[in-house]
Amino acid sequence: MFGISRDTIEALRKQYPEGCRVELVSMNDPYNALLLPGCKGTVTGVDDIGTIHVNWDCGSSLGVCYGEDSCRRCD
Repeated sequence: MFGISRDTIEALRKQYPEGCRVELVSMNDPYNALLLPGCKGTVTGVDDIGTIHVNWDCGSSLGVCYGEDSCRRCD
């Protein structure tokens, strides 16, 4: 079973608070056709498995999965 420490979750929540802007660096999803590196969006929250939930400017709402995908703050 996949596990992520409580400390890591809290660090992600501090780094990516609700409302902050992010830019996609990479997404490991071969079926994703909308989100490309450089896409920007607004964080809606971080869940208990470390997924950063984002409302992307392009209309997508795919989450950034901890350990698979990456984004960076851009505000």
